[in-house]
Amino acid sequence: MSTGVERIAAAFAAAPGRAALMPYLMGGFPNVAASRAIGEAYADGGADLVELGVPFSDPLADGPVIHAAGTRALAAGATVPAVIEVARSLAERVPVVLMCYTNLVLARGVERFADELADANVSGLIVPDLPLEEAPAALAACDAAGLALVPLVAPTTPEERLARIGAQARGFVYAVSVTGTTGERAGLDATALLARVRAHAQVPIALGFGISTAEQAAAAAAAGADGVIVGSRLVRAAADGEDVRALVAALAGALA
Repeated sequence: MSTGVERIAAAFAAAPGRAALMPYLMGGFPNVAASRAIGEAYADGGADLVELGVPFSDPLADGPVIHAAGTRALAAGATVPAVIEVARSLAERVPVVLMCYTNLVLARGVERFADELADANVSGLIVPDLPLEEAPAALAACDAAGLALVPLVAPTTPEERLARIGAQARGFVYAVSVTGTTGERAGLDATALLARVRAHAQVPIALGFGISTAEQAAAAAAAGADGVIVGSRLVRAAADGEDVRALVAALAGALA
């Protein structure tokens, strides 16, 4: 059986000449069953990978739309084990990268958590509030379980730090397009950031935060992103009852 690192690499490699599409899904929103159905719609629409968020009470990196979705998921009874089961189901169709805050990982123990994710065929883990200096234990546990511990970089990341992050990146580097939290933006230009990250990364680079339209997704790919992550727009669409499969299909079409 392939490892999560290998499944992520294969997903990026299977998108030659274009960027891979990675829509974000809040696990348990609006409830666990509905979130699974939304993830299935993402796969039907052409997602190459799925980023699956675990709801948390203090989501420092999340803007208002995703924060509200997490709050609603928690109120509906979402738990870490329930979200992992959503991941297990979706992983039968696309590689799943779990986004989870540090406290939830530490509460279960990094080795146990990594093993649980690997057992569910999760491919990678993003921990946005885990700094580079505190990552060795989680990195070792993920490596042992065949998971990709995906690091984040931002426009404010210094060059020396980019080099250190790039040297230990697994799966892909998550490039945060703006200084701030998640959310839709009117315009983005991440060309300079992507070039800086490219100089240090040996793995693909996925651009996220602020991308909400097919035009922005295409522009991100043209600027050098190997992957495009869309979150708030799709979470908002799910909340409003829009056709998320059609939205994902439009995003995928822009990257073809």
